[in-house]
Amino acid sequence: MALSESQRKIWAAQLLSSLKKNLVFAGPRVVNRNYEGEIRDQGDTVKIISVGRPTIGDYVKGVTVINPEQLTDAERSLTITEAKYFAFEIDDIDRAQTGNGGAIMNEAATESAYALRDVADQFVAGLYAGAATANQIGTTSITTSALAVDGINDLMVRLDEADVPKEGRYCIVPAWYHGLLTKSELFTDLSASGSTEALRNGTVGRLFGFDILMSNNVPIVTGDDYRVSAGYPGALTYADQIVKTESYRPENSFSDAMKGLHVYGSKLVRPSAVATLIASRT
Repeated sequence: MALSESQRKIWAAQLLSSLKKNLVFAGPRVVNRNYEGEIRDQGDTVKIISVGRPTIGDYVKGVTVINPEQLTDAERSLTITEAKYFAFEIDDIDRAQTGNGGAIMNEAATESAYALRDVADQFVAGLYAGAATANQIGTTSITTSALAVDGINDLMVRLDEADVPKEGRYCIVPAWYHGLLTKSELFTDLSASGSTEALRNGTVGRLFGFDILMSNNVPIVTGDDYRVSAGYPGALTYADQIVKTESYRPENSFSDAMKGLHVYGSKLVRPSAVATLIASRT
């Protein structure tokens, strides 16, 4: 069995689509994909499409001469640092017994996408450790629904004080934190949350202007302390590509095999636009 060039592109597109649908930390509600350039392999660099904030000046009619400033941004490039692969095979006997080998291959490819998703999400989750110092809230005991709500409120205040846009704000919590939130009427009351929008990509509700997302990839800092992260999509840029997919017949077995390579990179381009809370379960 061999994949033609067009088939490889279809497989790569399907794997990438499956990845995007299930990402949380690297999902469309959390990161932006504002970059230009073609990703061919690990080590490639793409250009981040972003600019610095323009300076505001006083204007006096008939007097002020306006000279446009040259906008610069120190964070203009993103290097594709990560490369992860998958490889699996399906024995000919198993294909014959099921009578639907193609379905098994599709299912295995989908499971590979889930596995790649977890690894990519964990990579992006780790970037929040670089949040601006003023936006880092230290270890806080979160043992009741009221304390869980207070934690989200504290993150809101940090972002407000940093002039972070309110549009598109999110907060990513672990499952146990979400469980505490569901015991609060502020979280479960749709009139208070301000949205009846269908939940997707890990979204489990809204609170204080945040889309609340739940992920099992929230980093454990130490013991039972978790780094809860909040921000808006303009803070992180993420780029990825399935650059290689191949199907082949291994020499040492009677089976069909497939392998693929996922490369990606991410950068926290605005550390002051994210906030973190070290939430302790005890």
